[in-house]
Amino acid sequence: MDEMTTSVRPQHKFDVDRLQRYLSGLTNNSALAVSQYSAGQSNPTFLIQTPTKSYVLRKKPPGKLLPGAHKVDREYRVQKALFSVGFPVPQPLLHCSDAQVIGTEFYLMEHVKGRVFRDLRLPGMSPAERTAMYVAAVEVLAKLHSLDLRSLNLERYGKGPGYCKRQVSTWMTQYTAAAHRDIPAMNQLSDWLMQNLPANDNEVTLVHGDFRVDNLIFHPTEARVIAVLDWELSTTGQPLADLAYYLMPHFWPRSLNIVETMGSLKDVDGIPTVDNLISIYCRCRGIPFALPQLNFYLALSVFKMAGIAQGIYARHLLGNASAPNAAKFGQCVEPLANLALQLAKGPLTGPTGDKLFLQTAKGHTVLQQVKDFMRQHVLPAQEEVAEYYSKHAQSSQRWHTPQIIQDLKVKAREAGLWNLFLPAVSGLSQLDYAYIAEETGRCVFAPEVFNCQAPDTGNMEVLHMFGNEEQKRKWLDPLLRGEIRSCFCMTEPDVASSDATNMECTLQRDEDNYIINGKKWWSSGAGNPQCRVAIVMCRSSSQDVSSRHGQHSMILVPMDTPGVKLVRPLTVFGQDDAIHGGHFEVHFENVRVPASNIILGEGRGFEIAQGRLGPGRLHHCMRAVGMAEMALELLCRRAATRRTFGKKLYQHEVVAHWIAECRILIEQTRLLTLHAAHALDTAGSRAARKQIAMIKVAAARMACKVVDCAIQVYGGAGVCGDFPLAHMYSYARTLRLADGPDEVHLSSIALLELRDQLKKTQAKL
Repeated sequence: MDEMTTSVRPQHKFDVDRLQRYLSGLTNNSALAVSQYSAGQSNPTFLIQTPTKSYVLRKKPPGKLLPGAHKVDREYRVQKALFSVGFPVPQPLLHCSDAQVIGTEFYLMEHVKGRVFRDLRLPGMSPAERTAMYVAAVEVLAKLHSLDLRSLNLERYGKGPGYCKRQVSTWMTQYTAAAHRDIPAMNQLSDWLMQNLPANDNEVTLVHGDFRVDNLIFHPTEARVIAVLDWELSTTGQPLADLAYYLMPHFWPRSLNIVETMGSLKDVDGIPTVDNLISIYCRCRGIPFALPQLNFYLALSVFKMAGIAQGIYARHLLGNASAPNAAKFGQCVEPLANLALQLAKGPLTGPTGDKLFLQTAKGHTVLQQVKDFMRQHVLPAQEEVAEYYSKHAQSSQRWHTPQIIQDLKVKAREAGLWNLFLPAVSGLSQLDYAYIAEETGRCVFAPEVFNCQAPDTGNMEVLHMFGNEEQKRKWLDPLLRGEIRSCFCMTEPDVASSDATNMECTLQRDEDNYIINGKKWWSSGAGNPQCRVAIVMCRSSSQDVSSRHGQHSMILVPMDTPGVKLVRPLTVFGQDDAIHGGHFEVHFENVRVPASNIILGEGRGFEIAQGRLGPGRLHHCMRAVGMAEMALELLCRRAATRRTFGKKLYQHEVVAHWIAECRILIEQTRLLTLHAAHALDTAGSRAARKQIAMIKVAAARMACKVVDCAIQVYGGAGVCGDFPLAHMYSYARTLRLADGPDEVHLSSIALLELRDQLKKTQAKL
């Protein structure tokens, strides 16, 4: 914290007497004491003191200047506008364009007394104080971006739309004019930025251009910003560029110190994470908690910093630099360009470990609510649920949902934690829900508590996307209310279902009805008494047989329709999975349903399946991540409490390595799945096919490996019913077959990868 001043540097001296005469009307001709602020890299800044009052003067540097730089008249104009609406800036008092007064143009503003932190790490402060300072700063930035340009009379202050493109061009021009040597990384970075401009660069607000903690004055005792300084780079344009510039120090490597105060924020207690700061910013502005192309804005910010550093060094060579350490900046340009290129590649985590697959503000809030609900209600109910299924092991009652789960569903719905999987209902993105699905994966019945259980989620998505109004009224609405359950009938016992076109269950039109005949199995949920409807995939006899993927249809079949027979529950490693309604073999014998029950139309089954399976696979994979987290937690708990051969289990190197490998696998899978969720949100199911196929393989394999390690640590206890690991393993192993075996997905990944590689090759030719 400082407000250090020094004697005026020789290159910045001016005629104080002439300034005193010019300011006589303001200062009553009082004698002026002038000192220069030691900080500041661009426009020289001075403390002007009279016996009764203090002022701050900002002026252009002397000598030859880069074109378009050091516009102190713009600083004066914007501060005047902001002060008029109560935004925290020093009050501007006058602007002087007469260079004869002190040799250059300048403006004068009031002196604001408070705390200025030159070191962004805020040394000497408690973690809580650091948090408060950074939060106060981002709140002020959000307030700035929320101001109305028209009411400020600043509509023509900048050029508005297209800000990012202009920024790349401006800073490349500035860099080129000031460059003392050729730096290929700067040219490469400029090209990348121009080729990856944001798709939507039309949002226009007032932007500061250099918003950092060290450009703020905080209240002497409170965590409150009382003045925002240094408006030299302000203009109108894309506010996310301003926010990314503020977040930039979070990605600063320890090895790159432009000045001593610009150290890495990594491992500094109390500095809020990137996602927390973004959440606060978005909440204050009332916008969705999502930053598309954050990597672009971060790269642009560092690119701008590199251009600034080059300009400072150029002024050093000319002898008119404001900063005493300006000579250092010449060494920083190339490392900055290299850092920007790394950020341009789209990092998944920053140096502080912040997730850049960020939830919206609503998603972040709902996730916390789900975590609290899980901790307070769901996890404590596990023992009672287990007792229910143990008690009814040989009774038909086991297919009913226990009352305790029914009660939890009522509580969850009252809390607004209901149907979170469906974006149109919940308002959450797939990325938002991915984090929530992971949390619910920690408990086998948790998804049902929030009405987010398979296969109902996929069926509800089908009806929402493809159902007609009558189908939605009759089946979707009660499913969304949790009044009924459903099942999905696709796999068949008599054919190799890894090739879904092999399906033999037939659909035949008979006037105003369809007649269905065939056998299905692994129809999950069919055993629950509340399962009232099935979506059945059939081969349509009337469709063109020349099209392998145009012969199949999906149709709604009420479970009480004559000819629908629940033949038997299938077991998974001896378990009937009654808690999920089992996995039944279902026969359809001359089942007659109205033609209006067809979904979307005959021959559209595979088209519907693609829409259904994308999000569904994502949800399965994130639940698998949550389950793996629970398995690793159980593993570590066992390894820390059991002893063999004179030491704790975790002290055996093999067990320690299992723990490390499990953590690596979980983190890799989570990031891959979040990437798929992001692709699903931004590009749609078709464009995200490769990412979804990859997570389907990776998540199941990872979950099998982690649970298997946990079982090995538990020994015989791991494979018995006293612990949940055996049930976890059965789920994880089944996941390698459900919705298509690994081998099918691997073949799809290979084909899509070859296609993408060929496109790259052709683009280079």
